[in-house]
Amino acid sequence: MKRSHNVIAIYPGTFDPITNGHIDLVRRTLKIFDEVVIAVAPSQKKQPLFSVEERIALIRKSITHIKGAKADAFSSLLVDYARDRKSVAIIRGLRAVSDFEYELQMALMNRRLNANIEAVFLMPSEEYTFLSSTLVKEVASFGGSVKGLVPEAVERALKGKFRNTTARRLKRP
Repeated sequence: MKRSHNVIAIYPGTFDPITNGHIDLVRRTLKIFDEVVIAVAPSQKKQPLFSVEERIALIRKSITHIKGAKADAFSSLLVDYARDRKSVAIIRGLRAVSDFEYELQMALMNRRLNANIEAVFLMPSEEYTFLSSTLVKEVASFGGSVKGLVPEAVERALKGKFRNTTARRLKRP
């Protein structure tokens, strides 16, 4: 039976920066849904390296080849944003058991706020289970290679952000 409209999922996060693990989940999501919106959230807890605008630009450069993937930003309650985008699901990645408790709490709160939007948990490929944006930023900040962990546009942006920091660190007595 053909659907009369696209079935949309929202994949929220700070994406500071987007990694190949995130891209893996986008591809997995598109096996289930017609469209996925990578929704960049401002973070009140985290101190982002990239601005929301920079993150959106990096995501768009990283998904140009993925049909059905889009990038956007939001600053409201996630369930309100999902409702406004006519989404039926919120996608969350689970890398390890340690992710589960937090994600369960968020899913239950979101269900309480809007029972019409389902939480869908996906696991990344094994090669990305260790990967996080925080880890990528830490490695890049010390001049380490993040090749293969992030899209090329992100790799270049990280080098640009940390070029001066690494140079200062090397000059210290």
